[in-house]
Amino acid sequence: MLNLLKSTTVALAFAGAFAPANAQETGPKLPTITISEELTIARNEVAVLGSTMSYLEQGEGEAVVFLHGNPSAAYLWRNIMPYVAETHRAIAPDLIGMGHSGKPEIDYTFADHAAYLDAFIAAMDLDQVTLVSHDWGAALAWDFARRHPDKVVRLTFMEGVLPPAFPQPSYEAMGEEMGGMFRALQDPEQGYQMIMEGNMFVEGILPMMINRPLGEVATAEYGGPYAEIESRLPTWMWPREVPIGGQPESSVALMEDIAAFMGETEMPVLLTYAEPGVLVPPQAVPFYTNLIGDLETAFIGQGLHFIQEDQPDAIGRAIADWLRRN
Repeated sequence: MLNLLKSTTVALAFAGAFAPANAQETGPKLPTITISEELTIARNEVAVLGSTMSYLEQGEGEAVVFLHGNPSAAYLWRNIMPYVAETHRAIAPDLIGMGHSGKPEIDYTFADHAAYLDAFIAAMDLDQVTLVSHDWGAALAWDFARRHPDKVVRLTFMEGVLPPAFPQPSYEAMGEEMGGMFRALQDPEQGYQMIMEGNMFVEGILPMMINRPLGEVATAEYGGPYAEIESRLPTWMWPREVPIGGQPESSVALMEDIAAFMGETEMPVLLTYAEPGVLVPPQAVPFYTNLIGDLETAFIGQGLHFIQEDQPDAIGRAIADWLRRN
């Protein structure tokens, strides 16, 4: 396990979380490939817990719900949803406070996001759903499936904020660079300066963890919801929820509960992963194959963390084929 954590830390360091906001000006990290940045799927809105949640929807049939993480939005799934929509009803919400969803005066803890996700699925009258998830969205998906096993029939995840990468025993265990970064992100003063004032997750980490330079359309889509300092609170709360050194206790318990559920569930699960990856490098795959009973894995090529922006066709085909067979 320690070697795996070290591998994950190395992958995280490789992704360059300390990169400057203008990192893409140095040019593409791989030969440029053509990936559409246009959003052609209709955007809708539904009332949820006194606010609103925006979502993309395409197709008909059994529901497949796509869950993003930090600091992205439903837009992340735009080129993957059409593969699923050929046979299913594909739905991708913007998490509360993110994307085009409402921004109520809440703390934006994991518990808040989980409550709004529960309410969103209820408001959409969804049952017997498949969850497709990424980053913190993967933790939300596994947690929802654990609490509602009667509602979730399948689950797909990629680059998730999950065991074995977390929880981490200490900042020191993460290595000097990554431990120092998370110590700063979780510090009330430094974190505020870096994320709230500096918009680090949107302008720095997100583009640096994609293997191609983002164009104007994608940059505007991802950055638009966080133009004002106060709008960036969700992007700061997510790293503060990362469990390190036993804190926050709720996140430690969450990861323990998810790991236990992974070892118990009988539902079909698909893991898609990339090389080198960040949170789920290839070295992490055996952890999941040894733990989850009905697991399939799909290697989708080169990618860092936001692999939907690097390999959307490979991901879409893998999920569509898995759905066909399950």
